[in-house]
Amino acid sequence: MKASLVALAAALVLVPAASSAPAKGGCPAAWKSGWQALANRIQAPVYCPTWMPNPLDAKIGGQYIDINSVHKDRSYLISFLEHGDAGSGDVHVNFRGYPGSTAIPTCTTVVPNGKKTIRGTTPCFSDAAGVRTAPGVKATVYRVNQDADQWHILLAWKHNGSLYTVSEHVITYRQVVKNLDRLFAGLVLVEPQA
Repeated sequence: MKASLVALAAALVLVPAASSAPAKGGCPAAWKSGWQALANRIQAPVYCPTWMPNPLDAKIGGQYIDINSVHKDRSYLISFLEHGDAGSGDVHVNFRGYPGSTAIPTCTTVVPNGKKTIRGTTPCFSDAAGVRTAPGVKATVYRVNQDADQWHILLAWKHNGSLYTVSEHVITYRQVVKNLDRLFAGLVLVEPQA
């Protein structure tokens, strides 16, 4: 009985609580300037979330920003991370965009094999496992991902000749899928300004 209570308590700690409901009408004011600056910088639309899993926010430049990277080809990785206290695990959400490309990118692989290391490439997102829909958008769910999305569930979709993704680190599979469904349903397109 005591072991069951300990297991239940541990399971409850591992499930991130949901923060406030998605905002209506656009990118939340506290987050908008960062997402607008990103769209302007890459001269392509980006997707701003209206909801994030607790305790994260989506303020680019805020306390939870982990990676804010834009490459020469205008592809980007925006990452938010909070290391869980008391062994609850990380809450980690990544947003990617590949302006002008709808192909799944390839990632470098390095596999130690005794004295000879095997090097190669593999799709960055693989093991398609269904689809998710939001108003006007249909995403493919990927369960095996590389690079910053390793150990994440990832949703990938195309818009206007570009590929976009959102992923979350897996702590408990069902909770992450619920979080991604809620996050995906609340995405708002932010167009670049001149």
